[in-house]
Amino acid sequence: MLIFGIDTCSQVATAALMDDTKLIAQTVINHDRTHSQKMMPQIETMFHQAERDVTEVDCFAAAVGPGSFTGVRIGVATAKAMAQALNKPCCGVSTLHALAFNNGLFSGIVCPILDARRNQVYNALFHGGKELRRLCEDRALALEDLLTELSAQPEQVLFCGDGTLVFRQRILEVLGEKAQFAPRMQNLNLAAAVAELALDKQAEHIPCGELVPQYVRLSQAERERLEQGGQQ
Repeated sequence: MLIFGIDTCSQVATAALMDDTKLIAQTVINHDRTHSQKMMPQIETMFHQAERDVTEVDCFAAAVGPGSFTGVRIGVATAKAMAQALNKPCCGVSTLHALAFNNGLFSGIVCPILDARRNQVYNALFHGGKELRRLCEDRALALEDLLTELSAQPEQVLFCGDGTLVFRQRILEVLGEKAQFAPRMQNLNLAAAVAELALDKQAEHIPCGELVPQYVRLSQAERERLEQGGQQ
């Protein structure tokens, strides 16, 4: 089976091709968030250099969030459009699960965090080791609430994701030596993780029309509309 994976939920724009035995190709650009301009040329170049044709893909997998609202939409729309054109299935993968999967061998709590602005993070907790095990659902919460929760845990915590670049100092202030941080490469959203997770859960492949973003929280515009409605 040949899987195409894409993740545009953060500043990283990444796509990958993977089959049952190996990672065939992966493209990663971690510079400026102009995914609408960069993603398709990246994908075309990747297929060309891998000497594979898009018609060979059996499933189109996308990171469906949480993350940047615009970024999530770009990745999901790209995967859906490619799948629809070829009448192929899709697979939705949590952005946070894919991040944790990059660090799944860590023996302790794996804590992916994405910067959600306003001192909030998108987060889920996993237990790593021989098998990555999810401890909670994807969520958006205040950084301080997350750190309070982790302070009560006896195990080491490995942080990964773009939130570590923003909140590293505060994490160290609260957790001290309990906090560990992923290496640079494993701190990135990588499409290979999306593709491999999709490869491992073939029973969850769905028609392309059912692939939808998972935002976790309302957008700022939606929150403002609700606040204005409550004040009337």
